[in-house]
Amino acid sequence: MAKRATSQPPVLPGYSFIRPLGNGGFADVFLYEQDMPRRVVAVKVLLDDAINPEVLRTFNAEADIMARLSAHPAIVTIYQASIAADGRPYLVMEFCPDTLGARYRKGPLEVPAVLDAGVRIAAALETAHRSGLLHRDIKPSNLLVTTMGSPVLADFGIAASVNRRGDEPEVFAMSVPWSSPEVLQEQVSGSVPSEVWSLGATLYTLLAGRSPFEVAERDRNRREQLTQRVVKARYQRIERADVPERLEAVLAQAMAKDPSQRFATMVEFAEALRWAQYELGIPPTPLEVASDHWAGASAPIDFSDDRQRGPVITTVNEHSRRAARVQQQIDERSARVAPSPRRSGSGAWKPALLGAGIATVVLGTAAIGLLASGVL
Repeated sequence: MAKRATSQPPVLPGYSFIRPLGNGGFADVFLYEQDMPRRVVAVKVLLDDAINPEVLRTFNAEADIMARLSAHPAIVTIYQASIAADGRPYLVMEFCPDTLGARYRKGPLEVPAVLDAGVRIAAALETAHRSGLLHRDIKPSNLLVTTMGSPVLADFGIAASVNRRGDEPEVFAMSVPWSSPEVLQEQVSGSVPSEVWSLGATLYTLLAGRSPFEVAERDRNRREQLTQRVVKARYQRIERADVPERLEAVLAQAMAKDPSQRFATMVEFAEALRWAQYELGIPPTPLEVASDHWAGASAPIDFSDDRQRGPVITTVNEHSRRAARVQQQIDERSARVAPSPRRSGSGAWKPALLGAGIATVVLGTAAIGLLASGVL
């Protein structure tokens, strides 16, 4: 199938377009430079012909989820979400110049780097789970690398609630071969155990330089063939001399066919990876997980919101009491600069009246601008 052309970048106030970064099924991503503060950012823009209630619902949820979770150091940061002048919704995010998905294709990653990334991403996912959210699309291409070289989790476009309501439609989103056997068999659309599997399969890929169930013969790696191998879930050792036995055992447990045999939480998974770091003489990566108090402080994400939520518009009524007080202040200022009457020389009045008129016009214009912007 032919690759579609990238859409035109929208005109965004305060941002200058630089170049396209990539495209997907429903959105394009562009590189912009923000004017104030000065920085480069990635802007994800929905396609004009893809905007419908379902796409808007997932887009709004993604923005809200990222706003809640991006305080975590291993989750990509969101700066803004709004609607462009041409009507297309967009997200402004931290620009990450690389992905772990691109890196492993150049060759397997070093063991210390994979262990560090595993602990960081497991902590990010644990934070999401404690907030009642599932990512559902964990794979190497969604692990970005920041300008400081740290791995961060991105793309919450198909995220869902851990506790899905019975009246909500169950949507199955699959990324073969990083989806778990139970997801590929449509037994569940997502769960904590299925996310443990996906992270395990992702770390395996980074170490092996290939996905867990790929074989050397490329014609045997079609989607259907990979799916059959994933469903059987027969763990194949990485067979790298520098991959310790403990790490092989950790990945085998994370990718167990039976979900109950996997790590029960991402914290357990992270601690097992940290123990492997310890045995290798590597300083364990800090396990940064949000507290339960923080996780329960916010209202649940509304996955049914399909509105076009745009920029803030002032709601100040020009006839409100606040506007009347502003007008009164303007009148008082005008009175203070009015000239005193003079007894002689009618010509002396003209400069004074002219000055008062200019002051009144300047003050009036300034006040109107403040009222229009919503400052007053």
